[in-house]
Amino acid sequence: MTSSGQAGTNTGYIIFLSVASAIGGILFGYDTAVISGTIGSVTQQFSLDTMQQGWYVGCALIGSIIGVIFAGSLSDSIGRKKTMLIAATLFSICALGCAACSSFVQLVCFRITGGIGIGIVSIVAPIYISEVATADKRGTLVSLYQLAITIGFLAAYLVNFLIQDAAHSAAYTPGMLQHILQDEMWRGMLGSMIIPALLYLTVIFFIPESPRWQIVKGYGEKAAATLSRIYNSASSAQEQIRLTRESIAGEARSEWKALLQPGILKAVIIGSAIAILGQFMGVNAVLYYGPTIFEQAGLSSGDSMFSQVLVGAVNMATTVIAVFIIDKVGRKKLVYWGVSGMILSLLMIGLYFSFSGSWGLGNGFLLVFFLFYVFCCAISISAVVFVLLSEMYPNSVRGRAMSVAGLVLWVGTYLIGQLTPWMLETLTPAGTFFLFAAMCIPYILIMWKAVPETTGKTLEEIEDYWKNF
Repeated sequence: MTSSGQAGTNTGYIIFLSVASAIGGILFGYDTAVISGTIGSVTQQFSLDTMQQGWYVGCALIGSIIGVIFAGSLSDSIGRKKTMLIAATLFSICALGCAACSSFVQLVCFRITGGIGIGIVSIVAPIYISEVATADKRGTLVSLYQLAITIGFLAAYLVNFLIQDAAHSAAYTPGMLQHILQDEMWRGMLGSMIIPALLYLTVIFFIPESPRWQIVKGYGEKAAATLSRIYNSASSAQEQIRLTRESIAGEARSEWKALLQPGILKAVIIGSAIAILGQFMGVNAVLYYGPTIFEQAGLSSGDSMFSQVLVGAVNMATTVIAVFIIDKVGRKKLVYWGVSGMILSLLMIGLYFSFSGSWGLGNGFLLVFFLFYVFCCAISISAVVFVLLSEMYPNSVRGRAMSVAGLVLWVGTYLIGQLTPWMLETLTPAGTFFLFAAMCIPYILIMWKAVPETTGKTLEEIEDYWKNF
């Protein structure tokens, strides 16, 4: 919202709106992470080669790219709420289709469908939260979305581990359960996403449309009703409407050409650079291919899956810490410290794969630095990126500008998902992790030189910075 924290705000209601929207992040994380436990069995069942294996992982990311292309325009046209409902429906179709598909082509098609949902929700959910939050709590509340993603990661890793463990120890009665939970357990892993998908679909019906979107579209009375609940005061609601109308007065209509305005264009370019570089620092290679990497280090399949559960647990626990400190420590300081730790841990992982035999390094060494890497990533770039991207664009173009940054982010994510098996095979695991470490350097430089500290600033103050940049 447009003013810093006011004593009369209805904190509980704001948190409810933010949490409801952030459930989309659980689906984002679940759909992204659940793939990690299915790569081996799907590869074996459909006789996939290295590039096909990358396509199986990367196809959902193609869907995400499609989703972000349309998410901004769609949410600017029909509203944030309706767009999130569309995403929830796509997740549900994906879950049911993956569980029931009869060929690799069908599996890919349903994965792409879910990917479109990921792309949409990755843009719209942070926007919605930033538009109902007060300035002093906006970083914390938008970070709830990132926390939800990590909850989705952990939930997917746990479900994968439990299904695999049960498949090896339980005796199912021949029939559907045996088919999807034992004989072809990847179906149960992918299909289990139907539970959070239906939860999200239900909860979104109980939240109002974004008041900022309503003001931009001229629905002042509807916006006033929502703002009155947020601020517990009709007069405060009217003041928020006045300030928002002033901020959008004279702005270009929400058209793609508006992104070419000098200040906005610089913000879009910098936001896109942050988005894509973050993907080439290794986080998604770890999240997608963690079990594969652990197996290459000599762990059994069961130990590899359990190690990935630990990765998910550290990821989620660290994000909880980030949620509470992001508005106190500041966005940029978290990035400086976190990315420095990522560089150290990536170098250590690379050294492990290079010299573990001659130096006598055990698997514990690898796991420690894997978890340290995840900690540093979760408390810095993962916690900060969606906050920054949701803050840095003017009202009239926020959806479209976020779509551009989101598109670039998902292109980078797709490339990592597609190329990681090839890099692990061609560059070796050591070379792959050394490359990820090198990519951290330009990220820090851009954050240092080009990105302002936005902690505690209103959206209007941040807009003024980019207009004068």
